[in-house]
Parts: sequence; C-alpha cells; structure tokens
Amino acid sequence: QVQLVESGGGLVQTGDSLRLSCAASGQTLRITDMAWFRQALGKEREFVAVIKWISSKTDYTDSVKGRFLISRDTAKDTLYLQMNSLKPEDAAVYYCAATRRATSLVITTGPSYEYWGQGTQVTVSS
Repeated sequence: QVQLVESGGGLVQTGDSLRLSCAASGQTLRITDMAWFRQALGKEREFVAVIKWISSKTDYTDSVKGRFLISRDTAKDTLYLQMNSLKPEDAAVYYCAATRRATSLVITTGPSYEYWGQGTQVTVSS
C-alpha cells in the first residue's frame, strides 16, 4: 500500500505562486509515475502534470505549460508542484496520484493510478 498526503493549497491572488507537496509513504519503492490532477467545481477531474520517478521525464497539460513545474525528491519520497502565474481558472482541488505500472511512457490517465491523496484546495482570487 502507498499513502499520499498533500499539503500547500490555499487562497492566492491572480499572478501569485504556490507550491504543493505530496508525501508518499508505505510501499513506495516500486512507484513508477507520480502525477497531479485537479477538479474544479462542476467539472471533471483533469490531468495536470506527471513525472516518472526514476528518469524525471515529465509532461503537462497545455494550459499549465510554462507556468507549472512538477518535480520530486526521491530521498524524501515527496512530489511537488510549483505553480506560478496563477489564474482564476487554475482554482480547483488538486490531487496527488501514484502508480506502480511499468511503462516507458508517462501516464496521464486517472484510471491508471492506484493511489490518490485526499486533495488540497487551491483558490485564486481576482
């Protein structure tokens, strides 16, 4: 089992920055990918960013490219999402996810992830 605990959400103004964290514990040695998803009120959950744990290969959804940066600290089993130039449309509950699926491709689909955090709220005011 893998447990994921998120932190770092909050209320910010348009243009501000936030860094989300996700601490993984339990059976973490075989994690292959970790990702961030988000779900805004009244909308479906969407992929935001992913990183392969060993190679650090990344991918982002188009709307956050150039503004968000996903990274990981392998020694601490911690995932980060640095969010810059935040916009009101970035407001959502952000979820951390992890998978042990073995593939060379980055995994961007929610159903492929076995482990999920509880979510952390990001609110962006204008």
